[in-house]
Formats: sequence, C-alpha cells, structure tokens
Amino acid sequence: MEELKPKPPSSCPLTPLGFLERAATVYGDCPSIVYNNTTYTWSQTHRRCLKVASSLSSHGIKPGHVVSVVAPNVPAMYELQFAVPMSGAILNNINTRLDAQTISTLLRHCESKLVFVDYLSLDVIREALSMFPPETPCPTLVLITDDEEEAPPPSLSVDVCTYESMVERGDPEFKWVQPQSEWDPVVLNYTSGTTSAPKGVVQSHRSTFTMTIGSLIDWSLPKQAVYLWALPIFHANGWSYPWGLAAIGGTSICLRRVEAPTIYSLIKRHGVTHMCGAPVVLNMLTNSPNAERLQNPVQILTAGAPPPSTVLFRAESLGFVVSHGYGLTETAGPVTSCAWKQKWNTFPATVRARLKSRQGVPIVGFTEMDVVHPNTGKSVERDGVSLGEVVLRGGSVMLGYFKDPLGTSKCMKDGWFYTGDVGVIHSDGYLEVKDRSKDVIISGGENISSVEIESVLYTHPAVNETAVVARPDEFWGESPCAFVSLKNGLSKKPGEKDIIDYCREKMARFMVPKTVVFKDELPKTSTGKIQKYLLREYAKELNSSKVKMATGKVGSCFYSPPYSPRWLQTPFIPTPISTSMCISMHSFNQSTYFAKKRGSEISIFQKNQATVLHQPCQSCNTLARFL
Repeated sequence: MEELKPKPPSSCPLTPLGFLERAATVYGDCPSIVYNNTTYTWSQTHRRCLKVASSLSSHGIKPGHVVSVVAPNVPAMYELQFAVPMSGAILNNINTRLDAQTISTLLRHCESKLVFVDYLSLDVIREALSMFPPETPCPTLVLITDDEEEAPPPSLSVDVCTYESMVERGDPEFKWVQPQSEWDPVVLNYTSGTTSAPKGVVQSHRSTFTMTIGSLIDWSLPKQAVYLWALPIFHANGWSYPWGLAAIGGTSICLRRVEAPTIYSLIKRHGVTHMCGAPVVLNMLTNSPNAERLQNPVQILTAGAPPPSTVLFRAESLGFVVSHGYGLTETAGPVTSCAWKQKWNTFPATVRARLKSRQGVPIVGFTEMDVVHPNTGKSVERDGVSLGEVVLRGGSVMLGYFKDPLGTSKCMKDGWFYTGDVGVIHSDGYLEVKDRSKDVIISGGENISSVEIESVLYTHPAVNETAVVARPDEFWGESPCAFVSLKNGLSKKPGEKDIIDYCREKMARFMVPKTVVFKDELPKTSTGKIQKYLLREYAKELNSSKVKMATGKVGSCFYSPPYSPRWLQTPFIPTPISTSMCISMHSFNQSTYFAKKRGSEISIFQKNQATVLHQPCQSCNTLARFL
C-alpha cells in the first residue's frame, strides 16, 4: 500500500466555513439569527455573508490581510465570523471593553487593513487611530449601525461607510476564497492578559474545524438548537459556536448587553435551549433578583476559570444543566470537559457539584492531556494531590503567537503545549485545575491552591465574589490573603474575623487566610476574569496602616476617590514617576506611594491616607489604572 498517497479528491483543506453553505441548503427557510425584532433565515445569512466578503474583496482586501471587528454580539458580529475569512482575510475580533491605547497597540501589531466597528465603539476607535504614528497607515473604518437600539446616531464623516451598505453593494454569487492549505491562518485572537501582556494567537482553518466538530460532539448539541449569545464572540470566536451553529442549523439569539434580566427574558421568549458563559455569568444569574426556576431546562457550558462548586449547585437548582470545560485562547476553546457518568446522578447534590467543578478529560477529537512535574517533565501521580503543569496536544492548538517566536517556543516544547496552569489528575483520570502557576501560594513549604480556598469562601452565604492571593509573610514566606466582595442587601455584614473563623471550620489550618480585605468590586479583565496580579501587588504592600489604592485621572486635574470610576484601563505613562507627586493641591514625599509597571501598564498605589497621582502635566489626558 506504499504507493497510495494523498490525492486532491481526498485532501481538501478542512475549514468550518463550508458549514454555512450547507446550512443554506438544508435549513434555508429556518431562522438563523434573532435580534430584538429582526430575524434572518439561513438562506439570508448565507447571502449576506457572501455579499460582505465580495465587498471586502472590492475594497482591496486580499488573502493574508488582517480585518478587525470591534462589536458586541449583534447580527453583524456573527456574520463577520464567516464573511471576513470567506474573503481570504484573517479575522481579528477585538474586545469591546478595551481602552483606546490598548486597541491602538493591537491594531498596529496585527497591521489591520480594515476595522468593522459598532457605533457605540466608534469614538474609542477614532481615539485609537489618532495614536498611530504619522508614518503608519490607518485601517479603513466600516460602521456597524443598529436600528434596533434607541440611541443618538454617531457623528459620521464622509469617509466612513456602513456595514449594511457593504451588504447592499456586494455580489451574492461571489465565489468565496477557499484556503490553499488547511494550515493557512484564519483568525488572530489576542489573549486577555491575566498574567502578562496580551499575545496574538493565530489559529488555522484546520484547528478551528477540529474545535468546532469536537465541541458539537462533546456537548451533544442537537440539530436546530436555540442558542443564546451570552458568551462574547470576541472571546476565542465564541468557543467556535458561530461555525458550529451553522453545522446544526441552530438559531442564534443575539444580545448587545449581558444582563441577568435580559437573559431570563430571552430564555422565556425564545425557548432558549443552550448557552455558554464564564463562571462570572453563572454567578450573576444565580445572584440576580430575577432568578427563578426555569420552565424548561437550559444547557449551559461554562469555562474560562475554575467555577466554585457552590455556584454550580445554585445554577442547577434553578434549572440550568451545567457542563464544565477547560480551554484557552491558544486551544480555540474548551478542549476538555467533565464528561458525566450516570452513576454520579445518585450522589448527593453537593458531591455532584464538586465532581462537576473538575475540568475532566479531553473532548472527542482532541489528542491528549497530561499533568507533568515542572522539573522533570514526567507525569505526576494520578492521586488527586500531586501538583504539576497542565500540558496539551491536539488538532486545535494554535499555530503560534504572532510576531513572537520566543513566546511560542517557550510554551510549545517537547511535543506539548505548556498552559501555565497547575492541576492534578485524579485516580479516575479526570483533570482538576488548581491554579495558574503564578497563583499557587507556598506557605511554610506547603503548596496551597488559591482556588480551593476560594471554593470554601464561595459557600459563605454573604460572599458574592472572592479571590485569594499570596501575601509575603516574614515567618511562613507567604500566607493566603483573601479579597472579598459581599452581596448587596445584607442586614449584617461579616468582618475579617468572621470570615477567618468560617474558613477554620472547613479547611486545614495552614490554608486558612491570614488576611481578609473587603472591596465593593474585584478588578477584572475585559473578559470577566479577576486580575490577581493587581491584588498580589496590593497584598505585598499591606501593613498596619492599610494600603488604599488611589482613584483618578493622570494629570493636574483628577477626580477625587468617592466620585471617580472604580476601574480604569492603564496605558503606559512615559514620564518617570517623580519624588514629588501631585496630591490634591499638595506635594508629598515618595514614601507615601508605590507604583508598579506591568508591560504597557502602570498602577499607582497609596500607602497612607493621601490620594497619589502621577506628576501633573497640563497636556496629559492619559488614564491610569487605580483601585
């Protein structure tokens, strides 16, 4: 059989884009997209995507060019997941919550040729483009309008065309550009940067196809499911489900804002059967005043961070059937899932929730997963205790980081993709992620999982959100420091001693937090993950005087802490931090503050009572991150 080799009929490039053409044939008159009072069929969606791809080609977009999208989960955002790569371009979804400085950096890094921008993000995109160096060409802007929203129209210049005009002018008979190779890049996604600066993840047609098929099989998504878009499509292409829904002829229920009342209303109105969301969305739904038991079960897939078992328990008590997976931007979505066993249904609810909080086993179509010792690279014992780094290999792993060969080589070595996550393998072969490697607390020689402490804290009836980080300890080296936000409307709020006593009853003494800090809100990335690196810096400076993080705007004019935004994105401040700082109208010595630089971001913290800001500059209008 040695003479039998791959031939053109047997080696067509794998790509998820072909699912749309099939959907138009099989489900042509069935609803594809529903948004407020607008409904499209699969036949209409297919034609609209071809017309946009045609218009892109007419605008000079060529194969290999990068086309960016800054939009929430509206119909255009869904269509562009097909239309952009059908023109041969590489799709770059950008988080709508990012600031102008970060967006400007990303657009320059990926050399974007054209940006589709939602009307609510137009001003921030214009500001981002104003930061381009004079010699750097700016991408063309295409405005996504929204007739369904009651809002004042943006001020348009004559050089901005609209998305709908591209649909109108396009050719519905356009022959979409098929990849020459299944290894050709199709999307460029930037990581959320929880532990380092965002990196550009490049995925191929092959990896997105593999991810799409594997996720459909693993979640058992039925034909013509009704899917609610609570997961941002800009987050790893919505875990591949824009393409997956075309494969099964499903209906996308689009929504602009992820809010609990809206979600519950749309579930009831449209008979939603499936949705995805990070654990923060589950927490929001279960703590909402609108929370009531669902009339019909709704399947919800959660991933992105280890979910507390108590949150899973509350969600299922409302009628959500929770599936739990694990993945990264680098794997195009969840590549493991906690595959459920029938015998587990006989266990008590608390035990079921604890089992479901594990990350599980590789999904169908993904090759292999392991947990290895950081020094030897050998597999750890399957005892549920021995910690190691989670490593992966399979068809949906990225091609690499864009323009970052060093970063690529560091995480892809010895035949594995090294995730930077710390976990254990249980005796039944199921993975449980314990922490990010940077979040493990080493106290008196013991490795403490911050996630395990957080799981206990989430069982406290007054706790809304929590995060545990390491605080330097003169005796133990490090000790756990818990940051806690409490639920609204409590008649009696617990204090630090109450929280510590509660933990002492439920965990080993060496794991009990030595410090508890209460905050109204915990800092999060634009994708909803808690920013532990900020909390770690905060914990390092804790002393008897209690650190207070400042709030304000860099420059001589700023908002006082009670009236300013709680969290602001942080671009780099080029002026060196000086000994004399502007604090209200007074100058204070450098000993009253500390500043931390992280990549292109800088955070300024206050040790005592004064509000510390950057040295004033009348022309400076840069925002800094403050707590």
